[in-house]
Amino acid sequence: MPNAKKPIINEDGEVRELDAEDFQQFRPAHEVLPESLQEKLGIRRRGPQKDPTKERITIRMSTNVLQRFRATGPGWQARIDTALQDWLKTHHPG
Repeated sequence: MPNAKKPIINEDGEVRELDAEDFQQFRPAHEVLPESLQEKLGIRRRGPQKDPTKERITIRMSTNVLQRFRATGPGWQARIDTALQDWLKTHHPG
């Protein structure tokens, strides 16, 4: 059945296993939900920074360091940035 949408729920009312074709159809919540519902759900949409103050990088860190920061909850990456900035106040890299 080309170009036909496969039902997500089968005849028993169970959700079938999703495949790559299904995932291609997904859209971000901010594109499909009404703004009023997004507000009720606490979905925040952030625009691009006017003056980017941070740079996205890839860095390898010790697992125990990451686990401890992640355990502090949302904002853990900003807390790593703050910790490194504090360290730079009293240390010189290199």
